[in-house]
Amino acid sequence: MSKISKAIGAVGSLVDPRTYLHVLRLLHYCGYSHVRERRKLQVGQGTGIAPNVSFRNGERIAMGRGCHVGERCYLWAGDSTGRIILGDFVSLAPEVFITASDYRFEPGKPFRQQPKNERDIRIGNDVWLGAGVVVTAGVSIGDGCIVGAGAVVTRDIPAGSIAAGVPARVIGKRETSQADSPP
Repeated sequence: MSKISKAIGAVGSLVDPRTYLHVLRLLHYCGYSHVRERRKLQVGQGTGIAPNVSFRNGERIAMGRGCHVGERCYLWAGDSTGRIILGDFVSLAPEVFITASDYRFEPGKPFRQQPKNERDIRIGNDVWLGAGVVVTAGVSIGDGCIVGAGAVVTRDIPAGSIAAGVPARVIGKRETSQADSPP
């Protein structure tokens, strides 16, 4: 492609109204999935949240003090009852997905017309969820746990455990847990 063709393409994208429409869509998405919901959260002192985290139903999400929520995480509380509760000093690596709601499977109905199951998720103090971890509705993760990258947590994990896999299983124990003090 010649330099002239590239220049014409660049100018063309600047005058194309679809470019600006896309910017408005991005601003709208950020507004409804982060900014508006962020105001509804209960957040402890010293907690840091990346600017591109997606929240749903922020009024049912509580984070303790000193937490870290990494880039592109999703914290989706239920539409009516399912809450997400993070203890103190919880760290969520990038792309962690936590949802307190899932669909039932009743015969003869498309899945989006199914009623939802909403159950609270509780994550204890001093917990680290690695990159890409998925936590499903109704799960409790005890104090001092580490969950390896890419794990799918579908059942409770006892305090002080190291878990990994799909579905996540306990593969070890932490030597020490600093659940009541900052790391």
